[in-house]
Amino acid sequence: MDRSATVMELAGHLRRRGWWVASAESCTGGGIAAALTDVPGSSAWFDRGFVTYSNQAKQDMLGVSPETLLRYGAVSRETVIEMVRGALARSPAQLGVAVSGVAGPGGGTRDKPVGTVWIAWATANDVAAVHRLFPGDRAAVRAATVDLALAGLVEWAR
Repeated sequence: MDRSATVMELAGHLRRRGWWVASAESCTGGGIAAALTDVPGSSAWFDRGFVTYSNQAKQDMLGVSPETLLRYGAVSRETVIEMVRGALARSPAQLGVAVSGVAGPGGGTRDKPVGTVWIAWATANDVAAVHRLFPGDRAAVRAATVDLALAGLVEWAR
């Protein structure tokens, strides 16, 4: 995937709509925000990124419910949906993305092995989340997560 081309396509859609985008990241540690800001002019459509690696950060910065984290865990559909909704509520952005996963090499369980990732995209009126199990090492899982998150942003911005 050519990230730069993907981000440039996203930028065009966002500029045409007059939209801002925000990210909420856990396992990617700011990789989505970095990819978005790698292109010149991103300050015209990228508002902010939240790196919420710990559960406490997810609660403090994005308003993720402690009950959600306790019941479903940080790597879950419910958590990424609360993360993306929290990012939109705490920014002027019209489009958001959130990711949480197990990048490895440790931390995996039988139910959530290394490579397990949840990604959510949202606007004010709609939200969707997908689950993926990416192969490879930590770098590969993180890169695949960033790529899918960006591709989804393009689809949502169309």
